[in-house]
Order: sequence, then structure tokens, then C-alpha cells
Amino acid sequence: DSGGDGAAAGPTGSLQFVTGASGHTTGSSKLVYYTASYGEHTEPSTLVLSGNMIITGTISASVFNYENISIIDATGSTFFGNTIDDRHFRTGSLAIWSGTTAVLSASSYSKQTFVRGFGGNYTNVTSSHYTASTDDYLLGVATPFTGGAAPVRITIPDPSTYSAGAILVIKDEATNRGGSNITLTRSVTETYTFDGDPFYVLTGTMPAISLYSNGSNWFVF
Repeated sequence: DSGGDGAAAGPTGSLQFVTGASGHTTGSSKLVYYTASYGEHTEPSTLVLSGNMIITGTISASVFNYENISIIDATGSTFFGNTIDDRHFRTGSLAIWSGTTAVLSASSYSKQTFVRGFGGNYTNVTSSHYTASTDDYLLGVATPFTGGAAPVRITIPDPSTYSAGAILVIKDEATNRGGSNITLTRSVTETYTFDGDPFYVLTGTMPAISLYSNGSNWFVF
């Protein structure tokens, strides 16, 4: 209802608002509803506000597209991304707290990450041959195996697939391996090494080994 003489003013598609006591309405090019695609707004049925909006209540939408956000203040759970190829970037430091206790922090100044309590991915190896993967961190070699005290062979993939700095820990969890051992090997066609050797044998009672990758070879530490 435009009020007054019923005439509306403003550009085509502009939302109308009352301008004074007369009850007349007008519109602005800063707030326009497009029934078809227009300029950079390729979707039809689009309301475009060129300016600022203050909302004191609740806003609901199926999808939010944010651009040039300097501050985000949110409560409750948040979810980012919907496919495994999504990538999320941030600039600056990061801190996660539980009340007054720091749980995790990453400093963009010192380039260091602090973790209050760390838990790596654990895999229980229950076969005589296992091939490690990039999401492995702790490999616990169990016993007994089908067939008795058979030696265990663990194939460690090319360190280039893990990238430099990757760490892999292997632990023999058997108190008695019956004279057999655990051997770390490389893929048949590869040339990378473990401390300069093509394989590494874990012997003794419940041995363990920590490996790191420099991107080309594996090293024991």
C-alpha cells in the first residue's frame, strides 16, 4: 500500500518504504528485487542490498555465501565444507580453549603448534603382511597370527607419498614371537631406504622403531 494517492516512486524493482507523514512510498536503487538475472547477479528472483544491514533477530537461509569477512562471532556448532576436495585457508594464529585451559594453539609468529594431549591414529596389525598408508601413525603388531609364529612383513610405502617430516611408529606387542621377527620392507620396484638399507629387521623382545621421512628416504630415530 503506497498510501496517499497510491503512487509509488523509485527505480523499477525497488522495494517500497514510507517516506513521511503523508504516507507516500518510495524506493531506492540500493535495495532492488530482480525477477531475472541482472549484471553480476546471475540468479533470478534476487534481492540486492547495496549497503549495510542490521539484524536484531534471527536470520535463516539454506546457504550463506560470505565474502570479505573480518570478524565471525558464532555460538553453537559450526560445519565447514561438504566434499573431501574442499580446502579451507586462514591467515594468522589459532587457539582452542576448554574454559581457561589451552587445548591447541598454532602461532603464525613462531610457526609452532602446541597440543595439550596428542593421540595419533592407531592400527592393530593382525596379519603376517601389512602395507602401511599415509593415515597410519602407530602400528601395533599383534599375535598370534593365523598359521602360528610366522614372520611379519610390513611394507612401508615411498616416503615421497608421506612428504618430509612424516613420522611412523611400529611396535611389537607380542611378548613372545617364537623366534620370528618383524621386517620392514619397501615396494619391490622402489629404491628408497631405511637408514641406507633396503629393509629393516626388528629383533629381540617387544622391539619398537620410530621412522621419519625426509621426502626421499626413511630414517630411524
